[in-house]
Amino acid sequence: MTRLTTPSVLAFESKLACSDAVMFSGNWQDRAHPAGWRAIQVTEKSVRGTISNRLKGAKASKIDAEVEKPNLQTVDNAALPIDADTLKVAFTLRVLGDLARPSTCNNPDYQAALAEKITAYVQENGFRELAQRYAANLANGRFLWRNRVGAEQVEVRVSHAEQQWVFDAQAFSLRDFDDDGDKLAQIGSVIEQGLLGEQATLLTVEAYVRLGEAQTVFPSQELVLNAGDKKSKYLYQLGGQAAMHSQKIGNALRTIDTWYPQSEEFGPIAIEPYGSVTNRGVAYRKPKEKTDFYNLLDGWMLKDTTPTLDEQHYLMAMLVRGGVFGE
Repeated sequence: MTRLTTPSVLAFESKLACSDAVMFSGNWQDRAHPAGWRAIQVTEKSVRGTISNRLKGAKASKIDAEVEKPNLQTVDNAALPIDADTLKVAFTLRVLGDLARPSTCNNPDYQAALAEKITAYVQENGFRELAQRYAANLANGRFLWRNRVGAEQVEVRVSHAEQQWVFDAQAFSLRDFDDDGDKLAQIGSVIEQGLLGEQATLLTVEAYVRLGEAQTVFPSQELVLNAGDKKSKYLYQLGGQAAMHSQKIGNALRTIDTWYPQSEEFGPIAIEPYGSVTNRGVAYRKPKEKTDFYNLLDGWMLKDTTPTLDEQHYLMAMLVRGGVFGE
């Protein structure tokens, strides 16, 4: 047999296809009445801030002169109106199958060997473990990010075909996936069937967050590339309506990695090749410790080193995530 080598081109498409999430305002008691919800508009504010950054040298010694200077800013803002106390966030999730087939691979022998290993994993384990964790991140409202913090009540409704499941998101932990209730298992089964390619799987997700009248909400923030722009904060919007990026929703759904070495201390992180968490400035799956995706994949494919079951779950979750993994 020819010895396997890593393809120069190897890519997988994401099997969790999220839409952008749009934001509406309304009142908590109107959750069952779709007609009562209004799009939240992104507006501009112009504010006169203070000088608050670190000052050094001559500027620090002349602090009075510095603080007299106005720190003028124009920023985007999104908030509930004064007569609404609840934020509604809505998006759709399509789950795709055929994981064993990469979207691009220029090494047929490697592709065949990888497909064989994926098929063996599926025959032995299915996608139940991954699907249950994705389902938990729908039920617990993790995708709401900052909008979930400090909320009085959070309700999540997940619909598929003629079925609908309703969850109290605050009853679920964000640090583990131990809940195995019937409703969660049912959604997990639907997601698993989608990953197996057994049925078309389109989920509609609606979250209701009771924040209080006129409270600020938090759409995705756009990256400002023009350093000379006078506007210092742009919020993502679709036709003027506040929204969240599909990438941000997807990142929350794939925050299922509790298989990395420090998981007991730090809890779940998003599925990433190096376990990177940018807001902490840390990569939890370091190549020198051989816990990163590429070392595990190469060991499995090229050195015939069988990963542990937890490592196999992680490898499959990485392929579900998708990406470009060639040399």
